[in-house]
Amino acid sequence: MSSAAIAPGNKAVFISAVRTVARFALPSALLIVFGLFASLAPGFLTTTNLISVLVNNFVLLAIVSIAMTFVVASGGIDLSVGAAIDFASFAFVSLVLAGQPVAIAVLAGLAAGALVGIFNAILIAGIGISPFLATLGTLFVGRSIQQLLTNGGNPVYLPPAGVPEAFRFLGHGNLFGVSVSLIVAFAVVIAAWIILSGTRFGRVVVSSGIQASVVRYSGIRLSGHVAAVYVLAASVTAIAGLIVTSTVTVYIPSSGNAFLLNAIGATFIGTTLDPRGRPNVPGTVLGVLLLSIVANGLLLSGLNFYWQQVGTGLLIFLVLAIGFANRKATAYA
Repeated sequence: MSSAAIAPGNKAVFISAVRTVARFALPSALLIVFGLFASLAPGFLTTTNLISVLVNNFVLLAIVSIAMTFVVASGGIDLSVGAAIDFASFAFVSLVLAGQPVAIAVLAGLAAGALVGIFNAILIAGIGISPFLATLGTLFVGRSIQQLLTNGGNPVYLPPAGVPEAFRFLGHGNLFGVSVSLIVAFAVVIAAWIILSGTRFGRVVVSSGIQASVVRYSGIRLSGHVAAVYVLAASVTAIAGLIVTSTVTVYIPSSGNAFLLNAIGATFIGTTLDPRGRPNVPGTVLGVLLLSIVANGLLLSGLNFYWQQVGTGLLIFLVLAIGFANRKATAYA
């Protein structure tokens, strides 16, 4: 039945119902999935497992997804987040192996990750290449450079006996009984929320993602903001590279690409939390938590990795379909 065939009173009720369902789709899905696995997955509700969900599933994906949220909010996309993770990891490991202080290695890792963002900024804001093609090219270039640096993709291990305690702190340390990596992740989330929703820079970023032409006509130098977004995103993503390296004490070429699709999925799932369907930090965090719980619950249920990916994909389709229905209902209003 077309929208024209619906009586005005019924149409208003229908649109209101769709909007209500869409607004609460993500929190509802989170509660349903949590309850489902609490009932069906052995050991899901144990304290050890729930802590594992946060530390092992949530932390890294949350950091990468927050970086992706900035980019998507600006109207772009970043397919090269894996390269930023890998370059940060490589620089971190290499300097520790060379006997440099861990603090210097951390700064080098952050700088190496930021270089990926600078390269993207030049391509997108400087030359004018579309974000999809520019970051796709960066992804391929980054992968090739890693192959060259590691003689064809060989992992770089740190000797167990020679790893400084400070190196392990990010991945294995605790402060007041709370994992350091979890503290870092929440610090990133809070900082991102303040920047995106409470600063002029954040408002310009969001506005550029909605109507870039209006922002340009208002006299704002949009290219500078776009460049800053990609540098900021790569720098944030580099933090994930440092944490994962500190956790496993090894650099594995191109391993950062494993976070790409889930980060995109979590970001777009999070848009359903916003009435206007825009990327937002709270929505992204809930999207990451949803994907983390699904991955953990399916694993405890005994399903193999491929079925876990199917389940995650179907969940993303469902939540995004609800968000699409909300936008259609709004258009008919």
